[in-house]
Amino acid sequence: MKILVINCGSSSLKYQFIDIETETVLAKGLVERIGIDGRLKHTPAGKDAVVKEESIPDHNKAVSMVIEALTDPEHGVISDMKEIDAVGHRIVHGGEKFASSVVINDEVIAAIEECCDLAPLHNPANLIGIHACQELMPGTPMVAVFDTSFHQTMPEKAYTYGIPYEYYEKYKVRRYGFHGTSHRYVSGRVAAILGKPIEDLKIVVCHLGNGASVCAVKNGESVDTSMGLTPLEGLIMGTRSGDLDPAILQFIMNKENLDIDGMLNVLNKKSGILGVSNGISSDFREIENAYAAGDPAAKRANDAFVYRVVKYIGAYAAAMNGIDAVAFTAGLGENNAKIRKEICDYLGYLGLKVDDEKNNVRGKEVVFSTEDSKVAALLVPTDEEMMIARDTASLVK
Repeated sequence: MKILVINCGSSSLKYQFIDIETETVLAKGLVERIGIDGRLKHTPAGKDAVVKEESIPDHNKAVSMVIEALTDPEHGVISDMKEIDAVGHRIVHGGEKFASSVVINDEVIAAIEECCDLAPLHNPANLIGIHACQELMPGTPMVAVFDTSFHQTMPEKAYTYGIPYEYYEKYKVRRYGFHGTSHRYVSGRVAAILGKPIEDLKIVVCHLGNGASVCAVKNGESVDTSMGLTPLEGLIMGTRSGDLDPAILQFIMNKENLDIDGMLNVLNKKSGILGVSNGISSDFREIENAYAAGDPAAKRANDAFVYRVVKYIGAYAAAMNGIDAVAFTAGLGENNAKIRKEICDYLGYLGLKVDDEKNNVRGKEVVFSTEDSKVAALLVPTDEEMMIARDTASLVK
């Protein structure tokens, strides 16, 4: 069975084409600048990338170009679009409506539309991708896989905010969490690598990238996570503020004569590592270089980020009454040994010890704690697309 995995944004479309029987990625690519001038980058397995630039007015055209690339006689990997057995769609927000992945039908689409208020930047784009695929591939089964569904196992005490309960009753204002597909994949790999049943483990997964979140996984279930109603809560991120005193909004709005949309633009796009570093960058590679060169603003941003991650790990160790493993994943977690080391050095009270030689790797599975460490530390590259493909295959077989 061959699965096309689609991750649709407002002006971009990422995809992977996966043979689920062998879990092999046959091709992957990115369509960007949709609605502007348009660009497709298509990479068949084992071959060089092919770049095509042309006008891409909408997502229907983008999906059409993906199908053309997959079936192209020279750089395609199938001879006919009928070889696409199913499509798996990444959907950002499922609210309380979806605790697992589902086959897409009219009722599911309506429910995703109802969640657009909770993710106004993401869900509408995700729906556009679904409609485009349905139009071009009628009859091909499609599955929705939600970023939020893994966290639906959180207990009420973890997802409830300290605001009037009527706002939950009327508007479903609560913690939802994101990166759920990544946290689910990585926690499963941790159990496999350690050779222990996931039902017996307490794991903290640190998904550290431009967007970052920490998740407490107890006995295979998410019991708490750092992101909230939206992906703005939690850790300091590339450009997102993370946790802060809500009264700061009113204070700055009054001082800077901002409305709420302007303030949220500051918190989402001008804050985080970019803001704390006084504009050096939102990219940790540039922060790392500036830090090494002695820039105090880069050091401030680095230290603040590490400190927030450490606090969440400590909180989740308390919430789960101990932890067995800490796992690092995503762009920063997989590729920055220095950050992993700095975070783990705070965790000596848990009995975690780092083997510096084992930690000196990028992007490959490794247990980098010492053999006598009481808590295992792991690097586990995430694979959300494979998780989406697996869910899709299991639901349409």
